[in-house]
Amino acid sequence: MPQAAQPVDPSRVTTWVDATTPHENRLYRFKWLFRDDRASTGGHGSIRIAAPDSLRFDVMGPFGANPSAAMVVGESAAWVRPEDALDKLVPDYALMWAMFGVARRASPGAAVRAYTSGDTHIWQYALGADTLEYARQAGEDPRLIAVARHAGDVVGRAETRLSAGGLPVTARLVVPSVPARLDITFVSSSVPQNFAPDVWRPHDP
Repeated sequence: MPQAAQPVDPSRVTTWVDATTPHENRLYRFKWLFRDDRASTGGHGSIRIAAPDSLRFDVMGPFGANPSAAMVVGESAAWVRPEDALDKLVPDYALMWAMFGVARRASPGAAVRAYTSGDTHIWQYALGADTLEYARQAGEDPRLIAVARHAGDVVGRAETRLSAGGLPVTARLVVPSVPARLDITFVSSSVPQNFAPDVWRPHDP
């Protein structure tokens, strides 16, 4: 956060957050590559977002190996299959949303600071030992950056390049503690009118 950032009422940043919030259903398909200090693996996946704050996340490796899926509502999981799938890839749900170009509102009771410079808005939520910072840049190279910290240590950093219309183009999540990096390249996007009810249910083998 810039030193010039000032405490503000949470409503001060609502417009910035709402500009990223989906107001219609979305379906993204992507390629992914995960690397840590032991190995590198990749594959493809999809995400279905039911506006404004529910998503179904599916990933699999080459030739459909090791499929994983999850349903997330806001910043909690309704279900995950297998149960540790998201823990391996994403350490924080706000960072997960940021990878798809979506910022989250402040939790009740959080202290908010904000700063604007040109076409860039920067804001921070602080609650207890946790902080979440966002930077949303418009202009010729639009992007959304999110950094989550616990007790001052960086939990993860997500940076998503956006199209002129605000759709994600590429995303990178870095987790320093592992260390690990997840790269996503979006290959298609669409706006389904609705999703089949089975999309929101877990499918156990």
